[in-house]
Amino acid sequence: MKSYKKFWKLGMEELGTKDFDINKDGELIVREGNYQYNILDLIKKFGTPLEIFFPFIIEKRLRNLFETFNYYTKNLQYKGRFYYYFPMKVNQNKEFVLSLISEGANLEVGSANELWLVKRMWEQNQFNSKIKVICNGPKTNYYLSLISELKEKNLNIIPVIEDRTELKALRDYRGDIGVRFDLDVKTKSHWDKKIDRYGFSFQEIMELGKIKNLKIIHYHNSSQVERLEDLINQVKRAIEVFVRVKEKNPTLDTLDLGGGFAVPYLKKKMYTSDQAIKRIIRIVKKTAEKAGIPHPNLICEWGRYVVAPSQITIYKILFEKKIENSIAKKWYIIDGSFMNDLIDTWAIRQKWHVVPVNFMKGLKLTRVWLAGSSCDSDDKYTAGGNYILLPRFDEMGEAEDLYIAFLDTGAYQDALASHHCLLSSPAKIVAQNGILMVARKRETPEEVGKLFGW
Repeated sequence: MKSYKKFWKLGMEELGTKDFDINKDGELIVREGNYQYNILDLIKKFGTPLEIFFPFIIEKRLRNLFETFNYYTKNLQYKGRFYYYFPMKVNQNKEFVLSLISEGANLEVGSANELWLVKRMWEQNQFNSKIKVICNGPKTNYYLSLISELKEKNLNIIPVIEDRTELKALRDYRGDIGVRFDLDVKTKSHWDKKIDRYGFSFQEIMELGKIKNLKIIHYHNSSQVERLEDLINQVKRAIEVFVRVKEKNPTLDTLDLGGGFAVPYLKKKMYTSDQAIKRIIRIVKKTAEKAGIPHPNLICEWGRYVVAPSQITIYKILFEKKIENSIAKKWYIIDGSFMNDLIDTWAIRQKWHVVPVNFMKGLKLTRVWLAGSSCDSDDKYTAGGNYILLPRFDEMGEAEDLYIAFLDTGAYQDALASHHCLLSSPAKIVAQNGILMVARKRETPEEVGKLFGW
């Protein structure tokens, strides 16, 4: 192979690997301006399994999103404003959330406990008064009480109403509110259900008529939308509904596009943010002008897109086992667990971009499947029944270890992690400005046991 970097699909902006490279020794490195992180050196220092979070990648992606929206609003003479809201369900880790709000992100929460975290940050003055918070998800009494409490403490907080029960509970709310609408648009994605239990149907939302202090129409139709046309069809339907609802609600001025923007986990080219944003603004502008209403403000909640590429998960290959009569030749057993650390591997059959950390040059490769260290036969990664190419053990010296990296693991995996077979969670470090910080130590058996009352 003449170009190892190209073979492993590194250094490619459109695939989210712009900052990843290979050094002369065939080792994976990550570049942050003048700083360089050798992943093998970090493994030797902190061990495996290991999660490495790079805040600068989040910051770059969020800035790019702002710049792209701002460019097309100006270029296309769009009068509405753009706001980014980070959906905390994607990653609630403090180091992620603080990195985002420091770059101008607002927050979207989906539960009372997530809002409690916002309350704690607000009371500790960890973000300024310009930050806004949207509240989605089912509103328990505790959730509603937190919304009221934070509104009284001057947090700019906007509850989004999901159904008539919430509408009744919030009828005396003295602030802006939003309403969620079920688009009912067919979409090819990870989340492609025939019936969505959230939000009002078109008929229901028209029956509601005038809604006190209505500010936002919100929708979220799917996650990991694979085709640009599906994303655009959602926008077309949403702005049509927006126009109709605004006829009875003149205070309505903002369209929340929700999430769903896809990440190219398989490192195959997909649509770009530039392509999507340009078409979104054109469609919304054209429809608004035809209806004779002001261009609405736009919100997007593209959480996976912003944070997924900012974290990688590292494992050591413990040993190999031959596979008979299969497309893959061997099992490589890792020192962690997919069912614990990367639950989407098992839950939604997520396909990942996997690369070796060392021996990226020169060695012969073999087709493998990966297996976790739990006793569960589902604890595996087979690339959807295909295979993963990795260096051959018999090409390595006996004193050498092979390590592999799963890229794009910054979205959802930590919140969904478990302790199947009472395995410990990986250690987590934060790498920024050439400084390394331990965000989470590797759990001891005693610490894991305490979680279960031992």
